[in-house]
Amino acid sequence: MTVKVQVGPPQIAIHQGQTVLLTEEDGQINWPSDKGLYFRDTRVVSSWSIYANGEPWELLNGGAKSYYASRIFLTNRSFLTQDGAIPPRTLGLTLGRCIDGGVHEDLDIVNHAMKPVIFQLEIAVRCDFADLFEVKAKRIVRRGRITTEWTASRQQLRTTYRNGDFTRAVTISPTRSSSKAVYANGRLSFEIALKAGESWHCCLLYTLSDGAQHLPSPPHCIGDSDKSRHAETMADWLKNVVKIETSNEEFYRLFRQGLEDMAALRLPMAETDHMVFLPAAGLPWFVAPFGRDSLIVSLQNILVYPEFARGTLEVLGSLQAKERDDYRDAEPGKILHEIRYGELAHFKLIPHTPYYGTADATPLYLIALHAAWRGLGDRELLERHLETAEGCLSWIDEYGDRDGDGFQEYQTRSPVGYENMGWKDSGDAVVYPDGSLVKGPKALCELQGYVYDAWVRMAEIFDVLGKPARAQALRAKAHALFERFNEAFWDEELGCYAYALDGDKKKVLTVASNCGHCLWSGIVPVERAKTVVERLMAPDMWSGWGIRTLSAKNPAFNPYNYQTGSVWPHDNAIIAMGFKFYGFAAEAARIAHDISVAAEYFRLNQLPELYTAFERGEGNFPVQYIGANVPQAWAAGSAFALTQALLGFLPDAPRDKLYIDPSLPKWLPDLTVHDLRVGRHQLDIRFWREGEETAFEVTKGDSKLVERCDIASKVAQLKTAADTNRSA
Repeated sequence: MTVKVQVGPPQIAIHQGQTVLLTEEDGQINWPSDKGLYFRDTRVVSSWSIYANGEPWELLNGGAKSYYASRIFLTNRSFLTQDGAIPPRTLGLTLGRCIDGGVHEDLDIVNHAMKPVIFQLEIAVRCDFADLFEVKAKRIVRRGRITTEWTASRQQLRTTYRNGDFTRAVTISPTRSSSKAVYANGRLSFEIALKAGESWHCCLLYTLSDGAQHLPSPPHCIGDSDKSRHAETMADWLKNVVKIETSNEEFYRLFRQGLEDMAALRLPMAETDHMVFLPAAGLPWFVAPFGRDSLIVSLQNILVYPEFARGTLEVLGSLQAKERDDYRDAEPGKILHEIRYGELAHFKLIPHTPYYGTADATPLYLIALHAAWRGLGDRELLERHLETAEGCLSWIDEYGDRDGDGFQEYQTRSPVGYENMGWKDSGDAVVYPDGSLVKGPKALCELQGYVYDAWVRMAEIFDVLGKPARAQALRAKAHALFERFNEAFWDEELGCYAYALDGDKKKVLTVASNCGHCLWSGIVPVERAKTVVERLMAPDMWSGWGIRTLSAKNPAFNPYNYQTGSVWPHDNAIIAMGFKFYGFAAEAARIAHDISVAAEYFRLNQLPELYTAFERGEGNFPVQYIGANVPQAWAAGSAFALTQALLGFLPDAPRDKLYIDPSLPKWLPDLTVHDLRVGRHQLDIRFWREGEETAFEVTKGDSKLVERCDIASKVAQLKTAADTNRSA
């Protein structure tokens, strides 16, 4: 008998918007730890414990029942009362929590004894109001003053933090209870008197405030959470997005969980409905707008919900840098990396106001704009964001290329800025073949590919907008970059592109996953693609659970580290799409299978941000990286990108076309997509294997929209205008 291994963090995380509750499995918040109730990047509750006459309760089981609600079942240990001992497992305690701005907490106790019980239920709550960055770093500095006020008549406990004009507050209000609360020694307590078989209920309502806004708790108890507005918006989301059917249960669960995770990470936008939003990057640490993450997630969602990109383009465009600010690594036209709202950001002790330390978000903005237009067919989208796009193009020329050599380089100007500004942004991510850290400015290989792709895509946009001269100029620049890149970055002996050029313009001949992104961007000549694919699928890079971030042969390789040997689902999904674009469908399907099988080991088939993976074998399974975000937006979206790769999905909504090049592997013999949107059209398409080939049938919608093609030839054709030396 095979035992199913379930990997995941021993914690419960629920959230909505910028309110996050992270607890132990028994619902407690132990201190010191990184658990707590967070609101706008501040931990407003740092310790929460519950007792019966001073004795802690024991966990039976519990977990999240949705992204915004949880339920935990506990029972009592033996404890003494004035009427004698209460045996263990006499009382049942259920904690129910639901978030909608504030938090609604339900306490339900049932007496299963055959005689009455009387005891004190105590809840100890502490608030440290620590900034999220300091919690992560385990270096908490108290700068302001905390005050607590208990108003017995109103049954209200309010704790406030003030540091100058920075304020956070949490108000806890017991209600709907037969017992009045009292407050002493840092604890709310209730006298519980229950006859045999009797039950007791209390709601604790947590109202959160940042001084300007006050977020009340949801009014409903946990039992009615399925009637909440979040349940309704989830239902609307699932109604509007692409759904799949397949006989492969693990792939179905991966895709379905991706849909639910994506819904969970939506940040609402003011003055829009709930279907226009910006995705948060991940829970619990990145519930905030991120440039690179939101743009890549928008690209992943072109298959599932092309409207997804609207909110991303709108918000990031509105925050585009207008002037140079070295402390924030800001330059005119640059797209932000991250914005934060806590105490450190408020007093500019960190540069995240917003921080612009990313070299790739700006070209990715252009790529996402084009992809959204191709998915939606909405010309107004182009006109609305043209000014932002022009700013991005100017930044690429004037600031992205720091020394005028035709390549994109980065190096922070801020004393607290990031060392690395590609997607691998940890300080130790970019290494030489001997494992030592690369000296900047650094010109990463994938940055060149992103800019090449952005210029090609923007050329098509300028053609549509009636600006052929601009289009031709961008195609000429793309062609020149293609030639320069392949001359400067290729290394025949390595069989791959250099990871980067260092500050001395020397090749960094390290094998890393980044070159797979070059396939996705189309900057690799057809004749070199096979060599790159084979290098990435070699044993030192391919773990069997996905492609590693760094070759196992590099001295810096460490599968337990963030970006020097771990496996990232989104990285693999981008590489799989690159494989498909060059005609390597079998290799793309192998990556999809790796990620799908790995997901089976994680709770709910919920892919984490990254995982550790040794060689795949009978006794091995992937292990979640300590501190990985779950759910995480581009990990969830990797299921959609992998589906794009398997189906050869290439929308052209402006011309009422959907090009496909399906190639289902043996492990996925059938796949049906429902409610696939291409512009104003909606389609259901069934795919199935016939021998070694994949057949398809449009079962709903206009079948004339769908055209089978060789995707490698189609993608090459789209790039042809940028590189006249390449054949269509």
